[in-house]
Amino acid sequence: MFLSRIKNTSTALKYCASIINSNFPHVSQAVHLNTEAQENKPTEQNTILPKKEISKAMKAYLERAQEHSEFMKDKTIEFQIGKRHLANMMGENPDTFTQEDIDNAIQYLFPSGLFDPKARPRMRAPEEIYPQRKAAEFDETGRPYHFMFYCGKPNLYKLLYDIVEHMNELEKFEDKMTRKNLQPDPNLEIDMNGYKWLDKEILEKKLVETVTDKEYEYFVTTMQRFVKMPYSYRVKDFILSYSQSLMSQTRSLEIPTLQYEEDGRAFITTYECLRKRARGHVTLRSPGTGKITINGEDIRYFADLQNREQLLFPLLFTEMEGKVDVEAHVEGGGPSGQAGAVRWGIAQGLRCFVDEEVIEKMRLAGLLTRDYRTRERKKPGQAGARKKFTWKKR
Repeated sequence: MFLSRIKNTSTALKYCASIINSNFPHVSQAVHLNTEAQENKPTEQNTILPKKEISKAMKAYLERAQEHSEFMKDKTIEFQIGKRHLANMMGENPDTFTQEDIDNAIQYLFPSGLFDPKARPRMRAPEEIYPQRKAAEFDETGRPYHFMFYCGKPNLYKLLYDIVEHMNELEKFEDKMTRKNLQPDPNLEIDMNGYKWLDKEILEKKLVETVTDKEYEYFVTTMQRFVKMPYSYRVKDFILSYSQSLMSQTRSLEIPTLQYEEDGRAFITTYECLRKRARGHVTLRSPGTGKITINGEDIRYFADLQNREQLLFPLLFTEMEGKVDVEAHVEGGGPSGQAGAVRWGIAQGLRCFVDEEVIEKMRLAGLLTRDYRTRERKKPGQAGARKKFTWKKR
């Protein structure tokens, strides 16, 4: 009856403990010890697992990955600011200012006579200048982010996995169309003529992983099988992202039309033949006897044999010596510059008298490429362009 009056359970327990303590001291001591043990025992709800310490190697790895990402972020911001300033200097819209516009602007603002393009000033996106690195592949506990990390080359196998997934989806779509008695549209078929798959080096840069020859062959074989599927045009963007177009180099140089004299002889004149400080124009006539006239003189206009060989090289390369007559007028510069200018003019004019196969060989041999190298200017405080004054201690 008395216990029923007690509302709180904890009060009842304390009351019972006081009675036991007064009448049974040895029992109360045991109960007291057991109560302390129950109070000190941690519960599952209140237990907090200790945080696992990160190893020094993992900590350094995460710091390097974070530093690289912040570095690339800062360089990207600097590139965008420089691009905007450059567009404003050229009076163009910064939003539509392309990489080609940047190259043309730098070539105009900072002209360079250095022949090697790598030595000339340039402005590129940070992704093209700095080598790509993989982002952090682990978290603080050491768990890899990529689900194919333990394959050794997660990006490569993820690419192959995506190809297979697309192929499975196309097969399901093909079965669905077959049940409806529908055929794929032949006009939407992907035409890979004029395209080729990414080279091994480019694929490695895109995946940021090394690819063996056998793996690259497997990739090409898989993509070829992928393209041949009837409904591959549904994933055309994915396929073209791993291919590059082949643009004919010869079509960028339009071959001029031949002109004819009163006697019916065909001739072509090439103007603006430049080399160093030499300027001139060259006229080729066919049929001819191989006569060469330079400023009213024959080939002995050049005393050096090397300059004569430079002049005759395009004719010998195309086997047109003795078939055309050459008449050149050149001024300025020295013998080497004048010979280079006449040689370029002869090569440009010979395109009208040979077929496309020979033109392609001429392009590969460098006969159609203009040589923009010029004499490098003298630098202040130096004896010449590169030469320094002799340093004397006393």
